[in-house]
Amino acid sequence: MSGRSFFPAAQLSGAFYTEAVHPLLEGWPHAAGLLGWGSDVLGYDTDRSTDHGWGPRLVVFLDSEDGIEELKGLLTARLPERFRGWPVRFGWDAVEVTHHVTVTTLPSWLVDQLGVDATAGMSVLDWLLTPQQRLLGVVAGAVYADDSGALTELRQALCWYPDQVWRWLLVCQWVRLAQEEAFVARTAEVGDEIGSAVTAARLVREMMRLALLLERRYAPYQKWLGTAFTRGRHPDGLPGHLAGALHAPDVTARESALAEAYTALARRYNDRGLTKPVDPSITTYHSRPARVLMAGRFAEACLASVTDPVLRALPLVGAVDQACDSTDVLENPRTYRRLAGLYQDGMS
Repeated sequence: MSGRSFFPAAQLSGAFYTEAVHPLLEGWPHAAGLLGWGSDVLGYDTDRSTDHGWGPRLVVFLDSEDGIEELKGLLTARLPERFRGWPVRFGWDAVEVTHHVTVTTLPSWLVDQLGVDATAGMSVLDWLLTPQQRLLGVVAGAVYADDSGALTELRQALCWYPDQVWRWLLVCQWVRLAQEEAFVARTAEVGDEIGSAVTAARLVREMMRLALLLERRYAPYQKWLGTAFTRGRHPDGLPGHLAGALHAPDVTARESALAEAYTALARRYNDRGLTKPVDPSITTYHSRPARVLMAGRFAEACLASVTDPVLRALPLVGAVDQACDSTDVLENPRTYRRLAGLYQDGMS
């Protein structure tokens, strides 16, 4: 903990831009913001965040490569040592001590951030190969200047998926529920209480991500998934139902809480009006006593609304962060874009 009065990095970096950086940018049309990685970009930083990789930082975008090296040299020479009591040059882990004003162009930064220059547009494959957390790094942070308007235009274009991609992602998320919803009862039936609880926890996570999809909100990485979810609107008590499933003392209570959560999400889906309403009733899993939604019904209904031929031809594995759960993959654009083969058959 810092021992200093905390205020969010978005405020600190905004003041840093106005008072320390902007005066050095005279003659350079630019955009600037707190973008990319970090809890502070999402607005989730607290005093705890200040012990590690936290401080005044910015991304400054020039219109062209011309002048980048000159401006980098100027900033290195003239930025103050401290700002509002915080060091301007800091390091952590393997990151060397330096200032954290990145000077680049928007296309170059997007290739580093997303793996693709989104100023030229995003193909269906680009959308599917880009984790939601990486998109949040573009659209969620604070912007302090945008002389040309290009950054604002880009953020508007990336603020949410195209309609057909969104529908297909919803299909795939319903499929993830359908694949495991019956396992909560089946594992308990053979005396595997731990397996039943772990399966319920997996389903809770998938339902949180489904809720965010239905709200048209990108899901952050795991540390902040619960925070993002709980800050949404939940007049149906969904967070309480999910908490009940996590803390249930036995399979009966666990299934009851999950049933309430399934019903709430089913009604949210119907309220979206994407398809004709699907019956939200809880039922048994075929002839077995497991209490389930039979979520595949929602996947089938939603898939019928997907008319894009490319998406229709794809296996229902979802986007890269639905199909893959490896941090090392999802944090590296060069790595996750290698997973294009997941979609190769449908796009050949």
